[in-house]
Amino acid sequence: RQRILLWAVLLAAWEAAWGQLRYSVPEEMPKGSFVGDVAKDLALQMPALQDSGVRVVSEGRTQYFSLHGKTGHLVTAERIDREQLCRLVEQCVLRCELIVEGEMKLYEIEVEITDINDNAPTFKETELEEKISEMAAPGARFSLAEAHDPDSGQNSLQSYELSGDEHFSLAVQTGPGGDQRPELVLAKALDREEAAFHELLLRASDGGDPARTGTARIRVTVVDANDNAPVFSQAEYTVRVPEDVPVGSTLVTVTATDADEGLNGHVKYSLKKVTDMASNIFHLDSETGAITVVQSLDFEEGDTYELEVQARDSGGISEMTKVAITVTDVNDNAPEISVRSALSEISEDAPAGTVVALLHVQDRDAGANGEVRCSLDGGVPFRLEHSQGSYYRVVTARELDREQQAEYNVAVRAADGGRPALQSSAVLALRVLDVNDNAPVFAQERYSARLSENNAEGFLAFQVKATDSDEGTNAEVAYSFSDIADSARQLFSLDPRTGDVKITGPLDYEEGKYYEATVEGKDGGGLTAHAKVHIDITDVNDNAP
Repeated sequence: RQRILLWAVLLAAWEAAWGQLRYSVPEEMPKGSFVGDVAKDLALQMPALQDSGVRVVSEGRTQYFSLHGKTGHLVTAERIDREQLCRLVEQCVLRCELIVEGEMKLYEIEVEITDINDNAPTFKETELEEKISEMAAPGARFSLAEAHDPDSGQNSLQSYELSGDEHFSLAVQTGPGGDQRPELVLAKALDREEAAFHELLLRASDGGDPARTGTARIRVTVVDANDNAPVFSQAEYTVRVPEDVPVGSTLVTVTATDADEGLNGHVKYSLKKVTDMASNIFHLDSETGAITVVQSLDFEEGDTYELEVQARDSGGISEMTKVAITVTDVNDNAPEISVRSALSEISEDAPAGTVVALLHVQDRDAGANGEVRCSLDGGVPFRLEHSQGSYYRVVTARELDREQQAEYNVAVRAADGGRPALQSSAVLALRVLDVNDNAPVFAQERYSARLSENNAEGFLAFQVKATDSDEGTNAEVAYSFSDIADSARQLFSLDPRTGDVKITGPLDYEEGKYYEATVEGKDGGGLTAHAKVHIDITDVNDNAP
């Protein structure tokens, strides 16, 4: 003990020599409570201290400490609530300075506010309702509302107890942060016809001496079979939102589906684990699952929030998901893309470099957040050129080919230099007009037919067919004989629209055993294609000796 005391004295003397003192005081002490003997620890003489003009200055607007003028003791100037001052930190330390004006000296003082067990565990709702299907198997678990105790350490929430019915027991799971999560465990099968309701009492206790407790009554309603639990579309939802997001904005919509029908498939959402601060900032729509902002965000007050959302169907089966919301600092203006002039149609033979749109891009933010980078989505035969100032041109990168692609939706994207960057986009719809750049193509380079000499006039000998990749009149093909003997012209006709070759005169094997001709296909733009035609005439016994 003597060694420890000597070490404490040496430590206090060393800290005092360097102008810094550390004290510890429990929270909720009345005004004027003793914190530390500043005069003694700093070896200041009281008469000289009184003449030097000594005062204590605390950080922030509220002065929590003052110096007793007669004793030189540091005392509390206000009642201190640790949970109100340091609800987000484990170690609560208040800092102030002792200023000796006559000697022009400054001493830093740190006061640790220790926790007392002044808060009992409380449930957000003291009357809880659970609906459980009678078909639920023993061992099934149902999440219960957690109690909240703002105290820290051993004085915080330590345990749960359940009483009231043999059908149920309690299980407590430990969360990733060490928090305790109570679960209602079905220990014995339910029978709605035997008991439609079960009354339970859930008690939460802290580790104080004496311990404080809080209770919630649980009313379990037994319903008929519901054998499918809701399933969230994601196990965890992650959202990044700027601190200036407008109140009323929807940040994310959680979605859970249930394979059951009717009311058993109807899902409602609720927040099962949420801090008091988060519950005042966010609202969960129980029907749609939309999480909206109901109070302005402040990055300096809180930059991360975690919500646990429960989806419960009408049969009482539930599923949980986590929503992680990250608040980012302000970059609240996305780039604006204005289409000042744009073509809706362009000929496919337009030369490379043809301007199809003139864009104006600006960002109202300043600095890096206002610096805009523009780009086009890949895979299109266009490129973006900087014109002047804030103007850009979208031009063709090469000649277009309507036969390969007749329409384009060119996506122009703009991103600023913020972190994270804000982006915007505009889509230019462009139709490619056809030019007659494709000649007709016959299905065969050579057509052959064998006809009996006794075929009647009007008989369809065969059909020639040519296609054209162009559009409209440029793709309409007209057929004609471009090279045919007069004798054959009198015997055969060619339909210019269908390409049907028919017999128009009597065939005679003895006069002509075969005929040849050239067929021409001409499209509406004047481009042509040719194919050879060979017709053999077969003999029949039509001449007597």
